[in-house]
Amino acid sequence: MLAARDVTVHFPTKGGAVHALDGVSLALHRGRTHAVVGESGSGKSTLARTLALVQQPTAGTVELHGAPVEAARRRRQRREFAATVQLVLQDPFSSLNPLHPVRYLLSRPLLLHRPPMPAEQLETEMLQLLERVALVPARRFLDARPHELSGGQRQRVAIARALAVRPEVILGDELISMLDVSLRLEVLNLLATLRDEEGLAMLYITHDIATARYFADEITVLYAGEVVETGSSEDVTQTPAHPYTRLLVESSPDPSPESLAAGPAGDGERPRADAVAAEPPDLISPPSGCRFHPRCPLARPRCAEASPPSVEVHDGHRARCWALTDDEQYQRGSVA
Repeated sequence: MLAARDVTVHFPTKGGAVHALDGVSLALHRGRTHAVVGESGSGKSTLARTLALVQQPTAGTVELHGAPVEAARRRRQRREFAATVQLVLQDPFSSLNPLHPVRYLLSRPLLLHRPPMPAEQLETEMLQLLERVALVPARRFLDARPHELSGGQRQRVAIARALAVRPEVILGDELISMLDVSLRLEVLNLLATLRDEEGLAMLYITHDIATARYFADEITVLYAGEVVETGSSEDVTQTPAHPYTRLLVESSPDPSPESLAAGPAGDGERPRADAVAAEPPDLISPPSGCRFHPRCPLARPRCAEASPPSVEVHDGHRARCWALTDDEQYQRGSVA
C-alpha cells in the first residue's frame, strides 16, 4: 500500500545537517500493522511525517500502490493523497482545535473529501463515525469540545476524523503514549478491530517494544536515523539479534520478560545487552561506522570503521551488526 525506499532526511543547520533518517526502507500492507520502535530522537516521527508527505525526503522515494509520489504542491493533489493516507498524531488535545465542537471537527473531512450530501446524511455519517470508535451514545459527543473529553475520548475523536475520509493507510505517531495505562489496551484493541474490519494498512510508532509485540505484525527498530533490525514481531522480540534491540526488550515492562529475553536456539545463554554509559549520538556529527558502537557492550574496532551490512538472521528477520557476520559465538548466543 505505502512504502519508503531508501529514504533519507537531513535538516540543514548552521553547523551542518541533522541526519534524521539515513537510507530507511519499509513497506505497509493491507490488513497488517508495521511498528517502528526506537528511543526519542531515533527518527520515528520524521519517518511518519515523510510517509504522510508532510516532510519532503532529502533522498529516496515514497511509493503509494507501487508508484513513486512526491510532496503535493497543489491543494487538489494534496487532498487526493490525504484521502488515502491519514496521519494521527500523538497529542489529541493539540491536534484537535479547542475552539470547535466534535461536530465541526468531523464535518470538515466529510465535506472536503466526500461527495456533497444533505444535512441529514452528514449528521448520520458523523454519528456512525463516533459509533465506530466506540463513543456512545454518539449524539452526546457531537457538540462536546475537546476540553470536555477525556484523553482516551479525544484520541478516539482524532481516529474518527481520520476514518472520515475512508483512508487505506493510517499512520499512528505515538498514539497511546499520552493516555492512562488503563486506556492504552482499549485503544489498541479498537485500532486492531478497525484494521481487520476495514483492511487498513497501519504504521504504529512507539518507544515501547512490548506494545509493538502485542499489536504489530512486523517491527522495524530505528537507532539514530538508521534501521538496525527488522522482522516479524515474534522474531524481533523473542530472538532479538542486534544489541540495541536486546536493550529495548530487556527494559520492556512486559509482564513476562523471561520469555522475551529467551535466547535464540543454540547452545549457551544469550548475553544481556546492557549499554555502556554514553549519551545518544549527536545527529549533526553521527559516529562513524555503526552508530550504536559508542554504547554497545560488544563493540570492536571494526564497528567504528565501517557501517555493518544487513544480515538475514532468519526468514525475513534481518539485522545490521558486525558480530552477526564474523562472530560465530555471538550467533550461537554464547558471548560472555
